[in-house]
Amino acid sequence: MVATESSAERRALADPDVRLMLRVRDGDGAAFEQLVARYQTRLIRLLEHMIGNRDQAEDLAQDVFLRVYRARERYQPGAKFATWLFTIANNVALNARRSHARRREVTLRSGTGNESGPLAATRPLERMLAVSSGQIPARQLDKAETRDIVRLALEALGERQRMAVLLNKFEQLSYDEIAETMDLSTSAVKSLLSRARVNLRDVLTPYFDDGELPKKG
Repeated sequence: MVATESSAERRALADPDVRLMLRVRDGDGAAFEQLVARYQTRLIRLLEHMIGNRDQAEDLAQDVFLRVYRARERYQPGAKFATWLFTIANNVALNARRSHARRREVTLRSGTGNESGPLAATRPLERMLAVSSGQIPARQLDKAETRDIVRLALEALGERQRMAVLLNKFEQLSYDEIAETMDLSTSAVKSLLSRARVNLRDVLTPYFDDGELPKKG
């Protein structure tokens, strides 16, 4: 067991961002600024995909970095820094979505408000259109149409499938890293992504065949 932990730590230490975080743990403020600069854009993008609002994503990113800084003295290099960071981001986003769902329920009960749904502000994500492994007929899309169809396709996925796809396709995390981020087994992640690919194909095929827009999940 000790050898396994030591091996994991050695692998983590090969990550330059882990070494930066260790400097943060030792009180190096400049190292923390470097980590923020490296990950801020990626983190906001990921949170925007999950939450659907750019302004809220920026606020949540600040919350994530604040949590990272507060946890600095307890930090242990057991995984890549990105994996650890996205684990925190996943928890923050899930809490935000639950809070939003509760507020939406109250709003609907009161008979007011008009929700736009999550992921309303996502940017073009052309790579999403390749997840069906060529099963969908090729068609030229402009950027605005690509953005909208990708947003709707992601919305049609369940929460966990959406997160797994984002981490896999856009952050290039391995199955093991996604498993650690989402607190799942590696086999569960593979199954999750497999179901997501099937669901995306089912969602997108009617659009490419008949122009039928995906329905929200």
